[in-house]
Amino acid sequence: MTGNEACIIMETFPSERFIFLVGNGNVSILHHMAVTIRDVAREAGVAIGTVSRVFNNSGPVKASTRKRVEEAARRLGYVPHGAARSLITRRTQTLGVLLPDLYGEFYSELIRGLDQQARQWGYHLLVSGMHADAREMRALVRAMRGRVDGLILMGPHLESALLAEYLPSGVPVVLIGNRADFPCDTVRVDNVAGARMAVAHLIQLGHQRIALLSGPLTNQEARERREGYRQALQEAGLALLPMLELEGDFTEASGYGLGQKLLSRRPTAVFVSNDAMAIGLLRWLHEAGVRVPEQLALVAFDDIPMARYTRPALTTVHSPIYELGARAIDQLLQALSDGAQHVPQEVVLPVHLVVRESCGAGQDRFRPIP
Repeated sequence: MTGNEACIIMETFPSERFIFLVGNGNVSILHHMAVTIRDVAREAGVAIGTVSRVFNNSGPVKASTRKRVEEAARRLGYVPHGAARSLITRRTQTLGVLLPDLYGEFYSELIRGLDQQARQWGYHLLVSGMHADAREMRALVRAMRGRVDGLILMGPHLESALLAEYLPSGVPVVLIGNRADFPCDTVRVDNVAGARMAVAHLIQLGHQRIALLSGPLTNQEARERREGYRQALQEAGLALLPMLELEGDFTEASGYGLGQKLLSRRPTAVFVSNDAMAIGLLRWLHEAGVRVPEQLALVAFDDIPMARYTRPALTTVHSPIYELGARAIDQLLQALSDGAQHVPQEVVLPVHLVVRESCGAGQDRFRPIP
């Protein structure tokens, strides 16, 4: 280097440092190096192992030491290398999510809860729909093996025996909407209580001939909501009439398609097992000239965001969909933290009835912004 040249150190991307030689109208790269854990340790005046414990949360570090290490890392622009860190911690910082479907407002809201809670803790999601297919679930679980630290599964259509057979051993699993016969964390809503309060509300309004439009009865949640419907009728001393129970598939199309069949049973009210089917049914009733709630009162389940904007607005059981996803993430991260000492828990989230127009009980409680 001559007297007219200068050596300049410039940090560009985090964890990278370039040394430039500037002089005589030319600029050349003299050396390029990445900032390493050794550099941070030297800058902070601590051992390399201490820096590792700070960034991997793998052991106790004094608060003052942690602060000194973090400040040194910021000064140097050091960012832990994700791939290298995963080799040490055996963690991918990724969680797998398998859902029956990815279409519709219910799943959109559920994924929003899962994603926001995961990101809050520094995790990413690998999400896939398995379309109620056990073989597809098994293939997806195999594909995720080694790529995720834990798995969240919503498969209320799958029997416990299949789940026990297909789910990976050694990987924490949280089930959404399922009750499993084997040790496993579960997060679900109180379907029986929700359906019972919905039908009890219709009975209190004077209805005695109340139909049920259920989800597919291979689905655990659909069976639980049918159980709540039946309990409310029995508690009121009303007869259970099989002809008033119709089975759909939780989609708008099935609600629309069952409209004529439902009306032929001559109910005065109907409990629909989810909002999607209720929206389809409302469309058919509108086209058929049937006035809701004057000629047919209607109560549904889920309280998806669209429920308040239908015409008439849906009276529905509020299921905490966002919280369902967020709580599943919390349970999975707790299982990861506890390791072999983890004791599986069943979390049952409460529900409540939101009274709007479709049941005929009076004023809609929802007030839009003027």
